[in-house]
Amino acid sequence: MTELQIADAAHRRVAGQKLTSSYTELSRLVKEQGLLGRTRRFYYLVFGMLMVALCGAVAGFVLLGHSWLQLLIAGALGIIFTQFAFLAHEAAHRQIFAKGTTNDRYGRILGTAFVGISYSWWMNKHSRHHANPNRVGKDPDIEGEALAFYEEKAVPRTGLRAIIARKQGYLFFPMLILEGLNLHYASVKSLVTRSEKPTKGRFVEIGMLAGRFALYLGAVFWVLPVGMAFAFLGVQLAIFGLYMGASFAPNHKGMPIIPAEVKLDFFSRQVRTSRNIAGRFWPTVLMGGLNYQVEHHLFPSMARPHLARARLLVRQHCQDHDVPYTEVSLASSYGTVVSYLNRVGLAARDPFACPVASQLGRR
Repeated sequence: MTELQIADAAHRRVAGQKLTSSYTELSRLVKEQGLLGRTRRFYYLVFGMLMVALCGAVAGFVLLGHSWLQLLIAGALGIIFTQFAFLAHEAAHRQIFAKGTTNDRYGRILGTAFVGISYSWWMNKHSRHHANPNRVGKDPDIEGEALAFYEEKAVPRTGLRAIIARKQGYLFFPMLILEGLNLHYASVKSLVTRSEKPTKGRFVEIGMLAGRFALYLGAVFWVLPVGMAFAFLGVQLAIFGLYMGASFAPNHKGMPIIPAEVKLDFFSRQVRTSRNIAGRFWPTVLMGGLNYQVEHHLFPSMARPHLARARLLVRQHCQDHDVPYTEVSLASSYGTVVSYLNRVGLAARDPFACPVASQLGRR
């Protein structure tokens, strides 16, 4: 290590210590203002509204019978299931109830029985993401195989995978149509595959998923003709996957990637890799509070209604300590995601380039 690198490392270490100390002060201020308190009435209201919407969709499904208008019900269910997923996500973060066991119980019911996603699988994956957002080798959200989220992932790709990678920004949202099916598949796979570490609540979740899919698929194929039933499921899964992906994608995609060997303090790691979506009411409703991604990562157990007030404190804190605070419109975030993925994908080998010519070019 050179003297310059040693000096730079020492500077980062001192800056990190200062930010860690300042984060302690920020946390104290947040707590003093009551922003870590529970808001159960809010969540009861949201849950009640979603149950009314779900019952309305079921009633519409029964009344419409053999009608292609059923595809509207399918789309509505895709939205409703995503909103239930937001609640399950908040329960997983201990945002709803004071006791962890109560949050887990309701999170498992909402996520597994209502949405059809394994709560234990989601908890494991999402907890690793929160600990190391956008860090190479640590964040499972950037280690997938379908898309390359950093250049080292794109470089070795050849053939069809290289073609996809080089246009992956444009393909990102169309590919989200399959994300709903992928989430169900990954959930079932995680529960039926043996692992060295026992899965908590494994058999309970298997029973929930089996009951959920049996009831749901049984009703769809009982009421609708086969062709219409498959169309219904296709629309519901497409809307669910697109809505889920479009809600989570703006949070970190296109933000700085942290190399595996680089260590950052907690505050810098969470703020620099997260992006907020501008606006208060509609973005919060549509994204289940995920629009306040910076605050969510700094205070994961903070209830959704408190995030807007916390934003003011965090933004000021970032300004005082010269830490970049990113907040853009939803449309701008999508544009950034597309352009970033296309830029990363260019690192993939040109599938039409001559290997011999490439080798000669390097000499």
